[in-house]
Amino acid sequence: MTTGWSPDKTHSDRERWICIYPAYLNSKKTLAEGRRVPKEKGVENPTYQEIRDVLSAAGLKVGVENKLYCREKSKEMLYRGRIRVQIKNDNGSPLNPDFPTRESVMLHACAMIPKLKSRQGKHTSEPAQSSSGGGGGKKKGKGRR
Repeated sequence: MTTGWSPDKTHSDRERWICIYPAYLNSKKTLAEGRRVPKEKGVENPTYQEIRDVLSAAGLKVGVENKLYCREKSKEMLYRGRIRVQIKNDNGSPLNPDFPTRESVMLHACAMIPKLKSRQGKHTSEPAQSSSGGGGGKKKGKGRR
């Protein structure tokens, strides 16, 4: 019955900031697994650190929490982390006119994560790693070829 909003909480209170889990932006996930952006705009296996970095760089107030997404099957540390982002002033107006909604924040993160230096280096080194003998573990779950 409650809406989750109480008059003593303002938009600058951390509990009122939007939450973004890495699964929301993960192009490898299905909608049922928690993806909230179009698959073609998503990012392959984003981490909470990458989301934090691109949103901080955009000038947003960002916080990190050690939480696990309820739909996440893996309990590994790689999949942990929740990002909190303030998008509204106390009067309810957008803090940054470029990011008036939760969707605009998520789509910005999706657009910027592939441009991170940490991602740029991975594209050149990934094929070399998967072709070396250690690639056998990755192929186990893909028995469709």
